[in-house]
Amino acid sequence: MNTKDTPGDCCSMDTSKNSHWNKAYTDKETEKLGWYEKEAKPTLDLIKDCNLPKDTRILNVGVGTTTLIDDLISEGYSNLIATDLSEKALEILKERCGTENVSYIQDDLTNSTTLNTISQVDLWNDRAVLHFFLKEEEKQAYFDLLKKVVKIDGFVIIATFNLNGALKCCGLDLCRYDKAMIAERLGEDFELVKDFDHTFINPAGSPREYVYTLFQRKK
Repeated sequence: MNTKDTPGDCCSMDTSKNSHWNKAYTDKETEKLGWYEKEAKPTLDLIKDCNLPKDTRILNVGVGTTTLIDDLISEGYSNLIATDLSEKALEILKERCGTENVSYIQDDLTNSTTLNTISQVDLWNDRAVLHFFLKEEEKQAYFDLLKKVVKIDGFVIIATFNLNGALKCCGLDLCRYDKAMIAERLGEDFELVKDFDHTFINPAGSPREYVYTLFQRKK
């Protein structure tokens, strides 16, 4: 693990958002959370499509307590970074997955104090984070950070509620996307490699409509 990949200073974070997500991960078990996937197959398939070596640096943003980390460790990936605004989520994930193959960073994607200092990564992976950012300055900060940390020839996976998706999640309003909207945000330096719509059935049995996108940075 890179020695620079250490927890950020939470004092600069939005404490209201931090408290909201800590409460979400405290009040419910992982398996009962609305975004819980028993198997993160759509994301895992896209990661495999990148044909990256097993020691590639994969940054998982807004990671929560996702089972994707378990899957990636099982697949032999050994240089994973898990980041989230919630220290509670990271505590749960660390207890389950350990620290041999994963480093953990508490940080705010819209006001980063640590992620903006790490070595560049080969893959940025986001499932269900981008759609929580409603303000233009939040969206700009997210994409500025992404462009700073992703290498040339590196990959970006963004999976978010599509234009037919839910309007709220975890009590919060959402901004929905299609592939063109994501591509416009990323700009001409990123090329769309693959995209598809996916209906996720949440633990309550309700369908949630996503768009999955895979981009590669060309310059």
